[in-house]
Amino acid sequence: MEDGQDAKIVVDGLNAWYGSVQALRDVSLTILDRKVTAVIGPSGCGKSTFIRCLNRMHEVAPHTRVQGKVTLDGQDIYAPGVDPVTIRRRVGMVFQRPNPFPTMSIFDNVAAGLKLGGLAPKAYLADIVEKALRQAALWDEVKYMLKRNGTALSGGQQQRLCIARALAVEPEVLLMDEPCSALDPITTLAIEELLQELSREYTIIIVTHNMQQAARVSDKAAFLFMGEDRTGFLVEYGDTKEIFTNPKDPRTEGYITGRFG
Repeated sequence: MEDGQDAKIVVDGLNAWYGSVQALRDVSLTILDRKVTAVIGPSGCGKSTFIRCLNRMHEVAPHTRVQGKVTLDGQDIYAPGVDPVTIRRRVGMVFQRPNPFPTMSIFDNVAAGLKLGGLAPKAYLADIVEKALRQAALWDEVKYMLKRNGTALSGGQQQRLCIARALAVEPEVLLMDEPCSALDPITTLAIEELLQELSREYTIIIVTHNMQQAARVSDKAAFLFMGEDRTGFLVEYGDTKEIFTNPKDPRTEGYITGRFG
C-alpha cells in the first residue's frame, strides 16, 4: 500500500461458486479508499461475480457459496452475525443496464432505499433526494419533473438516476458493473466525468470491457483471467498507468493490446 493511502476493502483468498462450478479462485487484493479501481478481463472470467462478493450480492443467487475473507474497514463482512442488508447499504451497486423502478416517479426512485430502510424522516426526504440528484449531475435536468415516471428519462439520465438512488442511502463504496455499456459515447463521457467527481467522496470499483475507459477513469486496475478449468483468478493488480504501460504479465499485455479477449 502506498504511503498516505488507506485500505477500504481487503480481499484475502476469495473463492466463489455457482453450485459446483467455481467462478473465482484465490483472489487477494486491497482496494484503496476514495480511489477508482477498474476490474478488467475477458468475458466469463468472474469480474461481475467478484464485485458481487464485495457487498454480499453473490449469495442472493441460489446455490452460491463464498470462501475466503472480505473486510470493509477491518470488519469481516462474511462473519457470523453480520447483516448483509447493512453491508449492501454501505456498499452500493449500479448495474449494467439502467433499472429505475418502472412504477415510481423520479423522486420515489431516489427515495426508495431511504423509505425501505427507514433511514430518513419524511421531512428530510426532499433534501436528501435533491442532494443525491445533484451528486449524480441530474438535478438541473429533472428538478421541475420529479413526479414524472423514472422510465420517461433517456438512457443516460436513467443511469444517473440509478446512481442517485445508490447515493441517497449514503454508501461508502460504489460498485459499478459495466455502467456505460448501454450508453452512447457522449453520455459515457458524462458518466466518466461524474465518476471522477464522485471519487472525491466515495470508493468506486468499476467493471469495464472498455480499455480506454479503464485507462481514463481509474487509479488502480485489476486484471482477471480464466484458467484451463474456466475459473477466474487475479493475474495482476496495480496502478492503472503501470498496468497499461508496463504490465508484468504477458497475459495482461495481450489483453490490453487486444490480441485476445
